Amino acid sequence: MRYLIATLAMLAAIEPASAISRYNVANMSCAEARARVYSEGAVILRFKSKFAPVPRYGRFVASDYFCAGSEIAETSFIPTADTNSCPVLECQLHDLDEDFPFLWRRR
Repeated sequence: MRYLIATLAMLAAIEPASAISRYNVANMSCAEARARVYSEGAVILRFKSKFAPVPRYGRFVASDYFCAGSEIAETSFIPTADTNSCPVLECQLHDLDEDFPFLWRRR
């Protein structure tokens, strides 16, 4: 019985890791970029900055489920081939103290 449990534990540990997909949105429409994010859950999108000629990238998610415990999904806008402001969700750090101001320490 111990060997069976040990074998099952080893098989579960060597499950292949899923890599995150990367896409360049310069040739994608806003609807296509959003569809990729929602179908995969989390992707890295590469785009050109509006203010500088430097390529940028970010990790965009379908919901809060794909963010870390201290992050929430907030709307960000990226430029795509058909629009300059395509709304997608991006994980942002969130301070829980801001949600409960009555718990702030009085000085």
